[in-house]
Amino acid sequence: MTLKQVSEILDLLDDPNVDGAKVARFFEKRVALRVEVETAKGDRGSTDFVKIVVPGERGRTRGGAAPTLGIIGRLGGLAASQHQIGLASDADGAIVALSCALKIAEMKEKSYSLQGDVRISTHICPNAPIVHHDPVTFMGSPVNMATMNKCEVSSEMDAILSVDTTRGNRIAKFKGFAITPTILQGYILRVSEDLLDVYERVTGRIPRVLPVTTQDLTPYENGLYHINSILQPSRATQAPVVGIARTTETVIPGSATGANQIVDIEVATRFCIEAAKEYGKSKCKFYDPTEFATLLRLYGPMKHLYEF
Repeated sequence: MTLKQVSEILDLLDDPNVDGAKVARFFEKRVALRVEVETAKGDRGSTDFVKIVVPGERGRTRGGAAPTLGIIGRLGGLAASQHQIGLASDADGAIVALSCALKIAEMKEKSYSLQGDVRISTHICPNAPIVHHDPVTFMGSPVNMATMNKCEVSSEMDAILSVDTTRGNRIAKFKGFAITPTILQGYILRVSEDLLDVYERVTGRIPRVLPVTTQDLTPYENGLYHINSILQPSRATQAPVVGIARTTETVIPGSATGANQIVDIEVATRFCIEAAKEYGKSKCKFYDPTEFATLLRLYGPMKHLYEF
């Protein structure tokens, strides 16, 4: 159960003056984790990117060979404090990512270490712009997508879970969260069977899958429709990426306040942690390497769809 950790992170982030330094102090005091903070500036302001590494028993940080999972909290901003009071719906990605970091670190203190390293990254911006998007408004980011990918995606991540609020649409209308097919080097692959198993175990429900399109893999600023930025990390890595989409039955603007459902956030957090446990033990495959090699042989690379 991660409800306690989610509650603590919600309280930490629900502050118009929160920044990367405050997040770093929280983690250093609570679980003695070092947090790397990098401030990036754009045309519409600035934001603090935070990066946390929780070492695994056989992870690379200890000279081991266990694979590293990346958990990216994707969002435009935590809030638009100049326009409204409170956390925005868009904040869920950051909440889940930081809650994962807190819980995994506390598990480690209790000698429940995962096998592989877990790298968590997100950004802290309590005063983001509000932007138009169909069918409802989204939270914008002070920096462009290339900067976000550069600051959040690491070459040390062997696979990535990209967590993003995905409520401003009319195609994924169920309460909780959904997973996407695996995205790898410009290809939309089939949904991971192992992640479906984790989904069923954690939720006790039939898995929900978010429909994605090739458009969602293209650059965010190209004028094409994107369901949101959930799959943009796939453009900056050769590693497999799976989106974890926080969903609701109703269409809710990314800029809406009072929309952060703590129980649903907790379930998504628990899913990411369970996936991290299995991935570090090499028991959770995001894709079939043989099948992907056949795709490349038959149809060639899709390098024009990713930046790496």
